[in-house]
Amino acid sequence: MKIQWLGHSAFKIIGEKTSVLIDPFLTDNPKFTGTLEQAGDGVSHILLTHAHNDHFGDTIELIKQTGATLVAMVELANHVKASLPDANVVGLNFGGSYETEDGLLVSLVPAWHSSTLTQPDGSTVYGGLPAGIVLGMDGHSIYHMGDTTVFSDMALINELYDPDIGLVPIGGHFTMDAKMAAMAVNRYFNFLTVIPCHYMTFPLLAQSADAFAEAIETAEVLTPMPMEEVEV
Repeated sequence: MKIQWLGHSAFKIIGEKTSVLIDPFLTDNPKFTGTLEQAGDGVSHILLTHAHNDHFGDTIELIKQTGATLVAMVELANHVKASLPDANVVGLNFGGSYETEDGLLVSLVPAWHSSTLTQPDGSTVYGGLPAGIVLGMDGHSIYHMGDTTVFSDMALINELYDPDIGLVPIGGHFTMDAKMAAMAVNRYFNFLTVIPCHYMTFPLLAQSADAFAEAIETAEVLTPMPMEEVEV
């Protein structure tokens, strides 16, 4: 399996049978230097942690382009279905999972954040509760934490899903900073590999993952540059 960091919290997970996009904030992402066509190549599913524009991003255009199935919190999935009646959408909530014939298993877990989508006219759409995503794929359990702070129920997420790969926000201001993110990883998880995200995109956010990487006690920390693929 390969994981490509597309900048910010956007990832492309490239598996043996299919690929998925998580939080495809691309067009307005200053660290994304590819094209939507490249990002969407081979993608069967788009997974969203929450509705904020820097995560929802190019979801609508990518669904039109690829025909990919959207998996998201039910309120957000319903919004997309109303906007694109022909779209394939799966609305989940905490405790539910979605499994595909390609061997994907997608579950939503809690995150401490907020979730609204700002429309071009300035109005907002309620996106349901924010979530993290646990993706079962090619023998791995990947936990994309979404936007969150550290919280003690992360221990239950580890117990229930035993993730071996963590995609962890570290940028501060809107999410955990490096110190809190390292505490979450060290205290609550048994990751083999962690990849930091939600940093370096904008001036408000941390510009380096060095402090996070130095504080991790057991897992291997991979710090790809935006657009770089890593093998896991």
